[in-house]
Amino acid sequence: MIEDAAFEVIEREGLAGFSMRKLAAALGCEAMSIYHHFPSQAHLFEALVDRLIGPLKMPDPDLPWRQRMRMVVLDYRSIGREHPAFASYFLSYRMNSPICLAYIDNIVGLFNDGGFDQEMAARLFRAVGYYLSGAVLDETAGYSKGPSAVTTVGREQLERDFPNITTAGRYFGTAEFDKTFDLGLEMLLDEMERIRTATLDRSAQGGSHSEQK
Repeated sequence: MIEDAAFEVIEREGLAGFSMRKLAAALGCEAMSIYHHFPSQAHLFEALVDRLIGPLKMPDPDLPWRQRMRMVVLDYRSIGREHPAFASYFLSYRMNSPICLAYIDNIVGLFNDGGFDQEMAARLFRAVGYYLSGAVLDETAGYSKGPSAVTTVGREQLERDFPNITTAGRYFGTAEFDKTFDLGLEMLLDEMERIRTATLDRSAQGGSHSEQK
C-alpha cells in the first residue's frame, strides 16, 4: 500500500517534489508511521526499484538469441515509460540489492549464452545499458518535456536560420519515439549479431583445428 501510494505521489509531484510528508498525507497517516516500515526515503526508493525489477522474467531459452535480447531490452524500457517521473532515479540507481543483482546476473548470462567471451559480454551489457539509459531519460525528461531554454526561438526564425532542424523536427516528437528507438535497437542487435557470428566462427575453426591435430 505504501509503495503504491509512493508511485502515485512521485508521478503527481515529480521526483523533486516527493517527500515522506506528502506520502503520509496521501495515505492519511503520520510520516512516522511510514518510518516503521521504511527507515528512510532511500529504503523506500530501493523497495520501489526492487518492485519494478522483481517481476521481470527472462525469455524462454528456446527462443532465438536475438529475440530474447530484444525482449529484455523492451521490458526494461517499459519501466521508464510507465513511471516517467521515477525514471531518473531508477536509471541512476546502482543495482546492488539481491533482487537487482539476480536480474543483472541473468542479463549478463544472456550475453554469455550468445557465445561472447567474458570481456565482450560485459562490454556489450554496458553498451546496451548506455543506449537504454539515454533513450529512456530522453523519452521521460528530455524531448518529452519540450524546450529547456529560457530564450526560445519562434517558428519564423527557426525556419529561416535553422532549416535542418525545421526539417528534422517532425521526427523528434513523442509520437516518433518508438520508431526511433526501434531503429537504434536494431542497429545494436545487428552489430551484436555480427560480433556473435564472428566469435562462433572462430570457435568452430578452433575446434576444427584441434580435431585435425
